[in-house]
Amino acid sequence: MSRSKVNVPEARAALDKFKMEAANEVGVTLKQGYNGDITSKQAGSVGGQMVKKMVEAYENSIKNNG
Repeated sequence: MSRSKVNVPEARAALDKFKMEAANEVGVTLKQGYNGDITSKQAGSVGGQMVKKMVEAYENSIKNNG
């Protein structure tokens, strides 16, 4: 199974850490590497939390720079 392509290879570790933090926040346990055994609901919760955090960070940057 192929992994999603990251435009900046050095960012892979940061993205993995971000994903693990988001999973922890919503109570989903992820392993390093393949996590195909989690449910769609769990995967959606992790992805949703990641998006929520990215939107919050962007809104904060606008407030601080705008």
